[in-house]
Amino acid sequence: MSPDNHKNIDLKFNTIRKEAEKRRAAFRDAPVPKIHIGMATCGIASGALETKKAFEEALVENNIEARIHTVGCFGHCYAEPVVIIDHPDSGFPPIFYHEVTPGKAKMLVKLFLGDGDPRFEHIYGATEENELIPSVTDFSRFNQEKRIVMEKCGRIDPEDIYDYIAAGGYSTLVRALKLDPEEVIKEVEHSGLRGRGGAGFPTGRKWKLAKSVIEQDKIVICNADEGDPGAYMDRTILESNPHQVLEGMAICAYAVGAQQAMVYVRSEYPLAVKLVTNAIQQAEKLGILGKGILDSTFDLKIDVFQGSGAFVCGEETALIRSIEGYRGMPRHRPPYPVQKGLWDKPTVINNVKTLASVPPILNHGATWYRGIGTQNSPGTAIFSIVGNVVHAGLVEIPMGVSLRTLIFDICGGIPNNKKFKAVQIGGPSGGCLNEDFLDTPIDFDSLTKAGAMMGSGGMVVMDEDTCMVEVARYFLDFTQKESCGKCTFCRIGTYHLLKILRRLTKGEGLEGDLELLETLSQDIQTGSLCGLGKTAPNPVLTSLKYFRNEYEAHAKEKRCPALMCRALTAFYFDLELCARGCDACATCCPVDAVFTTSNRKKGVDQELCVKCGECLVACPPEYDAVRKVSPPHLVPYIEKPPEKNKKDHK
Repeated sequence: MSPDNHKNIDLKFNTIRKEAEKRRAAFRDAPVPKIHIGMATCGIASGALETKKAFEEALVENNIEARIHTVGCFGHCYAEPVVIIDHPDSGFPPIFYHEVTPGKAKMLVKLFLGDGDPRFEHIYGATEENELIPSVTDFSRFNQEKRIVMEKCGRIDPEDIYDYIAAGGYSTLVRALKLDPEEVIKEVEHSGLRGRGGAGFPTGRKWKLAKSVIEQDKIVICNADEGDPGAYMDRTILESNPHQVLEGMAICAYAVGAQQAMVYVRSEYPLAVKLVTNAIQQAEKLGILGKGILDSTFDLKIDVFQGSGAFVCGEETALIRSIEGYRGMPRHRPPYPVQKGLWDKPTVINNVKTLASVPPILNHGATWYRGIGTQNSPGTAIFSIVGNVVHAGLVEIPMGVSLRTLIFDICGGIPNNKKFKAVQIGGPSGGCLNEDFLDTPIDFDSLTKAGAMMGSGGMVVMDEDTCMVEVARYFLDFTQKESCGKCTFCRIGTYHLLKILRRLTKGEGLEGDLELLETLSQDIQTGSLCGLGKTAPNPVLTSLKYFRNEYEAHAKEKRCPALMCRALTAFYFDLELCARGCDACATCCPVDAVFTTSNRKKGVDQELCVKCGECLVACPPEYDAVRKVSPPHLVPYIEKPPEKNKKDHK
């Protein structure tokens, strides 16, 4: 662009930025308490809407003036609803409160905002003051993180574009528009940024290929079709900071020469759809998107397309087919989408996290980004940690941090004094790694070498009570149902894999099943077209490799060592410990399988029992009379209900 264009861009953006800074100053300098409430899906699901309403009502009831600032996700999903209160007259730093119910909200307004008592018993931690909103610094969760993509998540209101601009947003787009597109691509290429959608393809190289295609109509697509069980990184980013993703898309479009872009997001994410749509409209209103961006010669129209929830549409060629109105099915490559994609036009498809990484890279420089992470995997990785872990939620860490550090130091380890057993990384097609791999660095190459994969960032932690055969069956059941059916190996092969695993979990395993699992898995990997089929057997192969003894117990002994497979377990009562007259177990049994014996103790009707385990949970700790065994025939005695005894006697 010409120097005159540069001047126009600066004049336009400076006007917008001054308004944003004016609004931020008005909020920051107001001599009243500020209440920051996390309102992403995790917070809302835990009651954040009710908490916000309770704060509003309590402020009116107590005649207290305060500002409520709704923000996105802090990452502490296990602690929702999360609230930070900054009370300038209290003498305390901003305070982080967790699990703030409506009742607790009203109490904090009355006692803290009204009387100056912060109620230390409810405090999760103190914070360090920040220009706009406090940043949490004294939690190991945050001390060991390196937030780049999530830096503004939980700090800004995702529904207010001025909040984002006041925090430095869109300034990188302004800088990019003053560079030649080749310079932008060169900087991204030098940074070493790799696609965060799972494959890890170098982003700069993809952009360079798209730029080299001689075609006027090019398209940029943000892939937000996040379908992994337990994964919610992309959703949270769109709900907490949609503008950073849009800024990355605009920079990408400018670099490759596109004037049309699209956010492909699954319809099961209604809040993300609403917020990203709202963000686009706000940016267009200010002239940051649309025709003549910031009075320059660059045009970009961004639309939102809602997917129908098919897991396979996370694969870029299937995603393209879905937008075109066809059934989402992958196609052969080449040609690659950057050559011939949506509507046969050159198309650049990047993941949410990939695009959100671009503004910080151009802002701080490729060398800065190269200094984070490892040589072959620069930057950070975002994981949604779920399962048997104390502090579940979102974590952004530098590449190269070990699994042990992430699970035990950052996320608090395994709850209830249980032992770590395995971690499944990379979504439903990821590998299951045992404790021998806890010191494995988290990066693309190390995880692939271990038999897992980075994937999009889902991570499931499992404790000693987890059956790895059942885990493999669960994930394969998901991928088998999500197979588009195009490939014979994927369509039929995964069905037979699942059939074998179901037999094993029911104690019906046959001779040679384990060998057949291995052979069939390898054939499916070789014969499938897309990533779904090629990686679907990963949970089977890795769990079979690292937990073979469990498979052998299921196949040969018809036993589940973890006592998880219902068909291979049974419950009974230790009559020496069972208390006479205690009905805790009987009242909670959903099928009335618990009965009272002739000596007023309890027994289990094995024919009625559905193995739900409610009796085990309900039994008072002082008695601890319920026992669970595998296989079922190990029950030392079989009690019969009184009715059956009478019938037998007759």
